[in-house]
Amino acid sequence: MVLCACIAACDEQKSHTAPAIYDRDSVSMMTSYGINTLISDSGVIKYKIVAERWDVNTVRKPSRWTFEKGIFMEQFDEQFHVEGYIQADTAWYYDQQKLWELRGRVLIRNVNGLVFRSEEFFWDGIRHEFYSHKFSRLVTPERTLEGTYFRSDEHMTHYEVTNSVGSFQSSDMEGDQDQSASKSSSAAPADSAAPAPPVRQAKTRHKAAQKSVYQP
Repeated sequence: MVLCACIAACDEQKSHTAPAIYDRDSVSMMTSYGINTLISDSGVIKYKIVAERWDVNTVRKPSRWTFEKGIFMEQFDEQFHVEGYIQADTAWYYDQQKLWELRGRVLIRNVNGLVFRSEEFFWDGIRHEFYSHKFSRLVTPERTLEGTYFRSDEHMTHYEVTNSVGSFQSSDMEGDQDQSASKSSSAAPADSAAPAPPVRQAKTRHKAAQKSVYQP
């Protein structure tokens, strides 16, 4: 009986199969190579994208475009003039949130001579602003700023850098001193001065951080 059981066991064949893999969330709906395309917004051409590889995945949460091999993007004004360009080692665009996330060697340059460098960069298309939580370096013809937090409008005309160090032209400091002197010399006596208007307290993102704000 034992011999018969052994023979029967030897005759049975078992298939060793792995469980099914459901990888629909990791498969791109579209993969393109050698990209050089124009992107329009409301019927107006706004951007030019150059990339080695472009993956589009609409199943992942959130859905996204992926540029694993790097990206170069130009931005145009309404007259189709180049306003600036952005390049990075890796980029993701979350289409439903209208949010760009750039990583690696991020470089931005605009027509005003402003140059921005960082290892992280976000572009919020709903709020129309740029920001970064990594060390950033901002260079303009007039000044140089460095800090660990950066926020700006899309045109980089109003920006702030916190935890910052920087260099300024001496004329900037002299102008501030002259204005302070003129204000102090023309100030009225305390008993005849009009009451000062209420000042709204500014929101502080980092209480212990030193913040530099530039608004031309």
